[in-house]
Amino acid sequence: MSEKVNRKSAATEPDSPGRVAQRTRTRQAIVDATTRLVAAGGTPSVSEIAEAAQVSRRTVYMYFPTLEQLLLDATVGALTQSAVDPVLAPSASGDPVTRAANLAHVVNTHSNEVMHLGRALIRLTVEGDTPAAGGPRRGYRRVQWIEQALAPARAQLTRKEFDRLVSALCVLIGWEPLIVLKDVRALDAKQADEVLTFAVRAVVEKALADAKHRRNQRR
Repeated sequence: MSEKVNRKSAATEPDSPGRVAQRTRTRQAIVDATTRLVAAGGTPSVSEIAEAAQVSRRTVYMYFPTLEQLLLDATVGALTQSAVDPVLAPSASGDPVTRAANLAHVVNTHSNEVMHLGRALIRLTVEGDTPAAGGPRRGYRRVQWIEQALAPARAQLTRKEFDRLVSALCVLIGWEPLIVLKDVRALDAKQADEVLTFAVRAVVEKALADAKHRRNQRR
């Protein structure tokens, strides 16, 4: 990579809500552009991705230190999005517990089919440099899915409670818990899905019950 990025200055800038939101939008634009280019066939270059996302090459490298990581992220996202969309549609269940469990099931089922890609993406994330743009190294798509699944619960939870629940589900939905259950517990795909769907239901139900108890105490 010929372009140098001032990692120190970018990493030490204050994280205002506006800056965090802007970084999320920029990262999403880069991944979405890559997804479109990959879907069109071939392997896009950083220059092609930057042009499609309407950012500079430097910006691409700020968020994704390696092209391989970006291509993996985009490929996995494209493969999963079509399966996730139906369970998050407005016409789907309005119960946050059911929506979260359905999301977990879809992600679990699809992730097991392309586990090798997930392991590779995690390896690149762990071994790679910290993105100069700061913020999470990956996972914005997962966070968005979980927030959409929990949307019906927003009125029942405070902002802090909602954010905590989203963070809790990030631990239970995705590649990492599936890999743990496979490697540590030797569970097959069906068993792992049952465990994680159970855990997701339990966590959401507990969060809603706690919020209801809090509201009742104030009356």
